[in-house]
Amino acid sequence: MDDTTLSTSDTADQLDASFDIVARQDKTEQDISSLRSDVDEVKARLDKVAKAAARPALSGTSASAEVKGFVDGYLRHGREHEIKSVSGQTPADGGYAVPQEIDAVIARELTEISPIRAISQVVQTGSAGYRKLVSTGGTASGWVSETAARPETDTPQFSEIAPPTGELYANPAASQAMLDDAAFDLESWLASEIAMEFARAEGAAFVSGSGSDQPAGFLSAPTSTAEDSARAFGTLQYIGSGDDAGLGSNPEISLIDLVHTMKSGHRQGASFVMNSSTLAEVRKLKTTDGAFLWQPGLVDGQPDRLLGYPVVEAEDMPDIATGAFPIAFGNFRHGYLIAERSATQILRDPFTNKPFVHFYATKRVGGGVLDSAAIKLLKIES
Repeated sequence: MDDTTLSTSDTADQLDASFDIVARQDKTEQDISSLRSDVDEVKARLDKVAKAAARPALSGTSASAEVKGFVDGYLRHGREHEIKSVSGQTPADGGYAVPQEIDAVIARELTEISPIRAISQVVQTGSAGYRKLVSTGGTASGWVSETAARPETDTPQFSEIAPPTGELYANPAASQAMLDDAAFDLESWLASEIAMEFARAEGAAFVSGSGSDQPAGFLSAPTSTAEDSARAFGTLQYIGSGDDAGLGSNPEISLIDLVHTMKSGHRQGASFVMNSSTLAEVRKLKTTDGAFLWQPGLVDGQPDRLLGYPVVEAEDMPDIATGAFPIAFGNFRHGYLIAERSATQILRDPFTNKPFVHFYATKRVGGGVLDSAAIKLLKIES
């Protein structure tokens, strides 16, 4: 075999190897393309599952039909015959109760954007009023041996809590063109608008509401410097800042005293509450060794902390000023009660402000101090 024959054979082998490599590359690219297609399909399915999980669960076809009839029938076109299954019988009574699925969306958004609601005790009622008995003294338990006589215990003392209530309302409006647009997500828009307006109004009421046709805010409660054992039930304890113009020369001492005026059982789960202006001042405070009292949340989603306790921003808290209570420290689950009638009612009004359609939403909400030992206040005074 001559050199020419060997060279031709080598060239053929090289060409076969090249074709083999190209074929493998083509197959690899096809496999990768197929995998990408499978991954995209899985991602699309997961997105659908996530979106479905984020929506309030419907309790069957009837619930879905109820929501559709309420949104497309009544809200869009004013057809009242499509919402017969919904409670709240006549517009004269304040409107039609929204389906539970929409009410759940409103409630969830309210909790997310209403700072005091998010940390307080919330109860649902079937009527406009709510009453609760709270033990204020007396010992109904003790220790004895197995065969010893059982001594009489002190007679428990109770106080009745009846949070003042009022009718909370919102009145968002949409143009008729928006309602006629089938792509307009009326359900989500309306739930968001109602929640925003409700949160704005109740945020102020839960802090400083007068208790007349509205909740009684915790800052509206009587105050005293007396300790828990000496104060009248329903009266909040406060400590002075040491300066009638601000937080004083040693504000960290006042804040530590504020924390420890509260019993340890209430401190588990307690929070500082203040507005952003006060928080800006508090964030500048340092200990004698130069460390900041305020610490940002270490993980995304965790609240910022002051002296180890979460800080809740409530813009309706007062600014730092003489005689004001700019900082509250409390376990609001124990200390403040929000009672609300579960159903939100909506009355469709296409006549008052043509061509806009108003949706007048109402809800009965009450609030008041539940345990006055669970909330403490800092007052600007010398």
